[in-house]
Amino acid sequence: MIPLIQLHNLEKSFPAGPSRTYVLRRIELEVREGEFLTIMGPSGSGKSTLLSIIAMLDHSWTGEYFFHGNPVHQMNSRQRAEMNKRNMGFVFQSYHLIDDLTVAENLDMPLSYRDVKKSERMALVADTLDRFHMVGKKDLFPSQLSGGQQQLVGIARAVIASPKLILADEPTGNLHSVQGKEIMELFKKLNDEGTTIIQVTHSEQNAGYGHRTIELADGWIVK
Repeated sequence: MIPLIQLHNLEKSFPAGPSRTYVLRRIELEVREGEFLTIMGPSGSGKSTLLSIIAMLDHSWTGEYFFHGNPVHQMNSRQRAEMNKRNMGFVFQSYHLIDDLTVAENLDMPLSYRDVKKSERMALVADTLDRFHMVGKKDLFPSQLSGGQQQLVGIARAVIASPKLILADEPTGNLHSVQGKEIMELFKKLNDEGTTIIQVTHSEQNAGYGHRTIELADGWIVK
């Protein structure tokens, strides 16, 4: 069976005077479908950069990346964007909600990229608002929400379209412990149902929900 993700000799660097500074070095990684992978390591080790590359949001890297056997390294930015929209949900550390859309409209965004009828989209948004206890917030804009509430909207947006892969960068960083536990339990349930999850976290507790942990240090996979 083809792994969902295969990275071969993946590197990211930028020029620094006469030499180069490396953010990621010779990354070799396979992620199977249905796996729950945790990426850990100190600040500045390359964790968020690796997640952004897997999400096809960062295009300035070298090496080979296959997603479901498709050579991402040979795709143009439009093809990568399409692949991302159809297969992935991303939970950003800094929310990345669209400021001039309401909570309900932000949740509808990922559904609008897929062939989902308007009536089905409205029903899915209503179900998701209910699931995340945000029905009363549906007509508010991101600026009217607390950091924790914005994080919940970001997580809801990532999972609403039942993506094949969820990528989460410190998903519970802005939530209090009860909310954080609920989100990790939700991820575990989605993973049990077949969704592949890759999370970046500093929390050993959150890492415990995964099947496997890799550690980065100075851009290298060290464990």
